[in-house]
Amino acid sequence: MKQQLINYETILSITKAISHSRDPEEIALMTTESIKTAMEVKGCSLFLFNRKTNELELAASFGLSDEYINKGPVSALKSIAQSLKEGPVAIYDVMDDPRIQYPDEAQKEGIVSILSVPVVVGGNLIGAMRVYTSEAWEFTLWDVNFVQALAQIAGAAINMARYIKGLKSSIDVLKTMKEVQTQKTTRRTPYEGVPVSVASNKIGKKGKKK
Repeated sequence: MKQQLINYETILSITKAISHSRDPEEIALMTTESIKTAMEVKGCSLFLFNRKTNELELAASFGLSDEYINKGPVSALKSIAQSLKEGPVAIYDVMDDPRIQYPDEAQKEGIVSILSVPVVVGGNLIGAMRVYTSEAWEFTLWDVNFVQALAQIAGAAINMARYIKGLKSSIDVLKTMKEVQTQKTTRRTPYEGVPVSVASNKIGKKGKKK
């Protein structure tokens, strides 16, 4: 029951903060930071799916280096593609799994395990949420449900922002986000009190190394 309460309280806090924002950049960054902080993992990224290029384009990331983020294009056909078609996929060891597109870069970044969940809105795939750990991690059902719930909340919020801004697709939202980023001279964490408030609410349980 305690695990369920932590899960519920964390999601409620983040959902409340997201409901106050119509800025897709804020929503994406807030979600990745909250997941990273609550689960006490290395990092978290939110990607949007570009159907024209079959690539996953980065919308927001927290906890990862610029070098890793800019390692190269992320192919929806080569990078944990199964998670985009069949649901959540957990990678226990990035160096021993053919589904990883950039294993050497992941190892250099200090990434050991990855959880990837699809972001689906209205029956349509719009992206993927990925969690990265610095040690071998056996993702539990609580981990998966927590990440998937926030991925869906973020996806729905970004999709709503798309309609509010009169944009054609989620990728148009991403392009708008990037344009805004280039215009900013400073950057702060939006609603930074939210992730801090859930920092002690660790979601999931670290698996034992095999």
